Order: sequence, then structure tokens, then C-alpha cells
Amino acid sequence: MSISETKKLPELGEIVIVTVKEVTGHGAYVTLDEYDNLTAFLHISEIATGWIRNIERYVKAKQKTVLKVIRVNPIRSEVDLSLKQVTGEEKKSKVMEVKKDEKGANFMDVIKTNLGYDQNGIREIEEKISQKYDFIYDAFEAVAIKGTEVLSSLDLRPEVIEAIELESKKIQIPHIEVRAVLDITVRKGDGIDIIKNILGSVDGSKNNSKIDITYIGAPKYRITVTSENFKIAEKALNQAIEKIKTNIEKNSGTFKFSREESKKTHTNI
Repeated sequence: MSISETKKLPELGEIVIVTVKEVTGHGAYVTLDEYDNLTAFLHISEIATGWIRNIERYVKAKQKTVLKVIRVNPIRSEVDLSLKQVTGEEKKSKVMEVKKDEKGANFMDVIKTNLGYDQNGIREIEEKISQKYDFIYDAFEAVAIKGTEVLSSLDLRPEVIEAIELESKKIQIPHIEVRAVLDITVRKGDGIDIIKNILGSVDGSKNNSKIDITYIGAPKYRITVTSENFKIAEKALNQAIEKIKTNIEKNSGTFKFSREESKKTHTNI
């Protein structure tokens, strides 16, 4: 979504962010944040099921909330809304969408200032990004995770790509960390060196995952895999464990492992 885009009227069934303007005995007047603060109405019958004693228990003046469009009159520019028809998932998704728009707008404001672009120049960048991404913020997040090569098809100037990369470093990317404890022995004169070489062959960054191996105390080692989601991390851990096991057993060693609890972390890429 282009952050410079302003639409005239919402569509029937659309989920919108509003600011409550005035609460009355029959409902609430609100302004549509994404539609140039167009005034719309939330009737008391669409606030909650059952009898409502106090409307302000559900909506208050100056409050921002998520509502659903249930009627649009394009001739008179009238919009009616519902609170009770909004599901928890719809609310969560809309709030996330708005946050993305705000963060994307903030990033573009910084780029506009740093590069000395006018609004037309910024709009041109947004249009190119929108060819590939639904939200401007998504481009920055993609760069934070995978690098500037994700922008190679967008025909952006080098200084713009550099500015996007700089701003993307501010993004905290959630990562999943999965771990296991390895119990390894190789009863040979150079057994320690064999173990070090085998563990070193899987230690490092591979396939969007980072693998760290630390020494706990003979004969135990901890392997930690960090990745952007559990599926990728789990796959990398299983592949690493299988490779270590195979090579240890080739050297007449013994191998056992036990899993540890996974956890979610945040990383500035």
C-alpha cells in the first residue's frame, strides 16, 4: 500500500481505523483515519449484542478503535459502521496494517530528509516499491532479513537503496531459537581434534539460519540454531545433528543428544 494514497470512500465490509469524535445516546460519530477524517456513524445497535446501559463502556471520545463498514451511500458520502461485527482476528490484522503504514511513513520521511527529495520523488519510490510489496514497510523488513538484493528488480537509485538499507537496520526481527545438548565421545588419540573439526563443519550461518556450538564440559556441547521461524530453525537443527552424528560414528565415536526448550528472541539485523 502506498503511504501517499488517499481514498475517497471505504468499501462495504472493509475494516477501518477510526477516531471517536462524539458519543450520543444513539451511538457515536467517528472520523475515518484513512479517509481524510470523513465523519461516519456507529449506531448503538451495532456496538454490542444485547442491551447497552452505557455506550462509553465500549467507545469513548478521542479513542481509536477498529470498526467494520456495513453501509456506504456514495451520493451523500455517508458511512455506517459496526463494532460488534468485527472479529478478534480482523482487529488484530488491521492494527498490524496501520502500524506498518506508520512505520513505513516514518522511514520514508527520514529518507526524504537525508536525500533532500521532494514529495514527488518520495512518491515515485513508493510506487516502485508497491510493484512488489503490499506495504512500504515490508520492503524495509525484507532488506533487514535478506539484504538489499530483494530490491534489485525495482529500478531504485543506488543512493535510495543505501538509504533503505540504513533505515532497515533499525528493525528488530523476531527470531526463533532452538537448542540441543550433544553428548559426544571419540576414543582416539586425536579424538578432541576430530570432534572440533566435525562441529566446526556445521558451525556458522547457513540457509537463513545461524548455528552456534559451545562447549559445556566433556563430553557435552550445546548447539543453538537461530532463524526467522520455527520451521526453518528446526530443519537446520535436524540437518546439523544428523551430519554430526554420521561423522562421529564414522570415526567410531558415540553420539547422543537431548532437546532443550525453544524460545523467541529479537535481533537487530
